[in-house]
Amino acid sequence: MDGLSLSFRLAGINNQNFLMRDEETGTFWQQISGKAISGPLAGRQLVLIPSDELTFGLWKTEQPDATLLKESAEDAGRYAKKDWEERMQQSPTVLSYAQEGVKPRTLVLGVRADGIARAYPHDIVLAEKVVLDRLGSVPIVIAVGPDGRSVRGFRSQMPGGGKEIELYRTGDGDGLLMDDITGSRWNFQGCAVAGKAAGVCLERVELTKDYWFDWRQYNPETSVFRRAGRPQR
Repeated sequence: MDGLSLSFRLAGINNQNFLMRDEETGTFWQQISGKAISGPLAGRQLVLIPSDELTFGLWKTEQPDATLLKESAEDAGRYAKKDWEERMQQSPTVLSYAQEGVKPRTLVLGVRADGIARAYPHDIVLAEKVVLDRLGSVPIVIAVGPDGRSVRGFRSQMPGGGKEIELYRTGDGDGLLMDDITGSRWNFQGCAVAGKAAGVCLERVELTKDYWFDWRQYNPETSVFRRAGRPQR
């Protein structure tokens, strides 16, 4: 921030979301938004670095020379147990928003585009394999990877404000998608690998994987995607 490297430490929990404090200025930062909420830098915003949450097998096929941050054997007792996510599903929350018809600890993929926020229940996305939607003026596609578990989002429009496209599974079991305009085939990186659009790559749309109660708390105007394709408040 302003040329200053910040060192963050866990400072506590705010509405059940991780709260960080930097050692250099004593400012408190919210995990989900990267926004400074108290201290000398209050109101400032950290720059988001895009990231993926993929299975290791898929990651290695894409990045065969990548390195891996391994667990430390001497700290094994300090890591969360392997059933941590299952136990968290049973843990009560301070916030619920039960009126939305979504359980507090439902995992969602949150998206913000064109000033609009929408939550996509993770289990629905995995079941649908490909989800087509529009947030304001931004057409998006959320696709499940060939491993059936990893998920990415893209702007379903040719780069530079070109034609909008709809992407579908090819049905060939190769994990590729096909668009309705050129008939080109697209991989899980959002790039056309065969057809008239070969070599073109779609713009990524950042997905925030989070519990529903947490996403809703920090995105109060969010809608929820339903299978019928009609977002509901």
